[in-house]
Amino acid sequence: MALATKDQIRYWAIAAAVFLVLLWLLGNVLLPFIVGGAIAYFLDPVADRLERMGLSRVAATSVISLLALLLVVLMVLAVIPTLVNQLKALVNAAPDISRQLQDFLLQRFPDLADSTSTIRQTLSEIGLAIQARGAELAQGILSSALGVISVVLFVVVVPVVAFYLLLDWDKMVARIDSMLPLDHAPTIRRLAREIDAVLAGFVRGQVSVCITLGTFYAIALMAAGLQFGVIVGAIAGAITFIPYVGSIVGGVLAIGLALFQFWGDWLQIGLIAAIFAIGQFVEGNILTPRLVGKSVGLHPVWLLFALSAFGTIFGFVGMLVAVPVAASIGVLTRFAIEQYRASLLYQGRAGLAAQGPSFTVAAEAPKRRRKQKAGSAGADAARPDTAGPGPGA
Repeated sequence: MALATKDQIRYWAIAAAVFLVLLWLLGNVLLPFIVGGAIAYFLDPVADRLERMGLSRVAATSVISLLALLLVVLMVLAVIPTLVNQLKALVNAAPDISRQLQDFLLQRFPDLADSTSTIRQTLSEIGLAIQARGAELAQGILSSALGVISVVLFVVVVPVVAFYLLLDWDKMVARIDSMLPLDHAPTIRRLAREIDAVLAGFVRGQVSVCITLGTFYAIALMAAGLQFGVIVGAIAGAITFIPYVGSIVGGVLAIGLALFQFWGDWLQIGLIAAIFAIGQFVEGNILTPRLVGKSVGLHPVWLLFALSAFGTIFGFVGMLVAVPVAASIGVLTRFAIEQYRASLLYQGRAGLAAQGPSFTVAAEAPKRRRKQKAGSAGADAARPDTAGPGPGA
């Protein structure tokens, strides 16, 4: 006999609570496994395609792992040192940029020369703070990055976890499928397919968009002569997945640096602005519709809330699981709304009757069966042969 709805809700709520508690208690321990699982999930379609081309699962996983290792080595040798050097140079140049901004404002707004001016005092304090903490800020950023994503994590643990999960991905999915509760297996499979479609459309698509835009911004800004073009392009591309934030931060940072570097050369400044305008046009009209699609079901506000909430509560690990959890909650919410709109609570008897006799009959059938069962029990109790043993028993 199937569990009552109340009991099912209680068990699913307990499972969700256990997941959140484990995420909070074991966040740092789970980090390499979450990253490895995300990489395996991201590369599983590639492995499936290689299998369809005739390779075994072991061969497909090995080929993918070798290509990924080659890509990481190229990044470590060619890209990452450049990004680190430009980040240090940008932070060290911040005091000079602040002084140039102060001189620029004083030339055009002489009233700011008054030492008692609030704006003058604020600018002076900002400049002193940046000058005093510039090197500390750069070192802190690098230390935090190395602390969150350690060398051991990427060199040893994550690749091993990703390799074995990718190798056994189909077997794990089949094993989990065989353990689903039989009464709800079709519904769970349907919801899992919808969640997978959302994640495939959003995560894989957004990663592709971020890499494409980051590469375009870095190369274009560097070719345009912007002093810190590579790091600005990398920052803009990395946070493109957050709606509107990537374009705003990258555009403001690039145009602000261009104003200091090319002041008076409005053609050069306009070129920097045009690069971001072209990038936004390509993202909104070509990359996002083709790679992400319009039906992923993740509203920008809901995504921002999920990232903020999970990042605040669970830290870096929470930000990694925020998108999958947000996608799952979105799919489950749409399913709950669908069930509600098909229920007697929402439609009422008039709504069910308006949809046709079949709906009304289906809705009334359980009530008739209960009445028939009750009537049958009463009739059996009234018959002498079923009321109990007779006097001569």
